[in-house]
Amino acid sequence: MDKTDKIIVGISIGDLNGIGVEVILKTFEDKRMLDFCTPVLFGATKALSYHKKALGLETPVHGITSINQINNNKINVLNIWKEEVKLELGNATKESGNYAFKSLEAAVDHLKENKIDVLVTAPINKENIQSEFFKTPGHTEYLEEKLDGNSLMILMTDELRIGLITGHIPISKVAETITPELIKSKVSTMHNSLRKDFGINKPKIAVLSLNPHCGDNGIIGEEDDAIIKPTVAEIAASGMLVFGPYAADGFFGSETYKQFDGVLATYHDQGLAPFKALSFGKGVNFTAGLSHVRTSPDHGTGYDIAGKNQANPSSFKEALFTAIQVYRSREEYKELTQNPLKVR
Repeated sequence: MDKTDKIIVGISIGDLNGIGVEVILKTFEDKRMLDFCTPVLFGATKALSYHKKALGLETPVHGITSINQINNNKINVLNIWKEEVKLELGNATKESGNYAFKSLEAAVDHLKENKIDVLVTAPINKENIQSEFFKTPGHTEYLEEKLDGNSLMILMTDELRIGLITGHIPISKVAETITPELIKSKVSTMHNSLRKDFGINKPKIAVLSLNPHCGDNGIIGEEDDAIIKPTVAEIAASGMLVFGPYAADGFFGSETYKQFDGVLATYHDQGLAPFKALSFGKGVNFTAGLSHVRTSPDHGTGYDIAGKNQANPSSFKEALFTAIQVYRSREEYKELTQNPLKVR
């Protein structure tokens, strides 16, 4: 392996019948991307060749069988399977789910062993990837099982970072899941991430209400007055700049979110619906709170356009740049805090 200062970006290729491979290949069509990082795709050159032919792309790749063989000036494909895989672009098949997991598992193993610096994941299908080895609702929960730390899903752009207090759970379970302990944990994770991963010394965080109009003093629900409001006040009393709860509709409609470094939504669609309305195609899914850096694009498998050369790589490219930036920010924070200046 050539010595280099470039960050090694591991990439799991996602569902082979979706647009994951397409956005990866399109991202690296621009050779200047190799100035920023050394990419390592976990998959098989045969599968990538199939996609290149179907899409009419000529992005060159470098097949390897060991991480020690990577070339820092090429797009490396670490071959983790040799067999032919039947691809049906645009269709969710059990086979494509199985190989999405093989790619993810190998990438995470290399991440844990520090053989790659960061992980960028292409989209999976949360249904066809399920098996005895993958029993979680998505990437975030799987990574929390495999890596150290407490995960927090953050959807982000340069201007907006939305974290989720509850993630991939049924809406019927949200109210009973939100507890003071969970709120404190997610606020702490976001606060630490904003400081370590984004260099914001005193981050300002907003917490959204669970019920419409913050419950209207108990008329539309008691959770905001009974749980969220006193918990936010307690956290704020400890010194963190945490405010809320805010009714989500007015919060986004009035652009109040622009006054904060981070926002915590109480459930999945409360945060992701406005985020994607404001930023779809430009956003990044970042898993905060873990021992290693992982990002992904803000879109799914895109079966409806798979194989049609219509997928936009912008979000994947942003995910790659974000992973690099967060890694560097963490290294800088580590260096600063390991050798603090002593006050005489």
